[in-house]
Amino acid sequence: MHWLQLFLAVMAEVIGTTALKASVGFTRPGAVAVVVLAYGTAFYLLARVLLVLPLGVTYAIWSGLGVAAVTVIGWTVYGQKLDTAAWVGIGLIVAGVMVLNLVSDSTSV
Repeated sequence: MHWLQLFLAVMAEVIGTTALKASVGFTRPGAVAVVVLAYGTAFYLLARVLLVLPLGVTYAIWSGLGVAAVTVIGWTVYGQKLDTAAWVGIGLIVAGVMVLNLVSDSTSV
């Protein structure tokens, strides 16, 4: 259950960050409402996950996956240009999350 909550926290944070861009400096009330709701949900779920998983590992997974997802959204939705170094960096973030989950004993409960 905690892994599902962590995944949902990541998704909520990604939605909130994307809506933050869409809010155009907090000038669009609908997007602002999505930002507040999404970030509230993300932090609530993250707090629930932290009852079970270690802080450092949880934050590394949450922020790493969030950064990678937001970067891909920036590229696909907002036309952000990414060079080879950016793609390599995203790959390293994803690889780090995979190492934490598949190899490290730090995530075992």
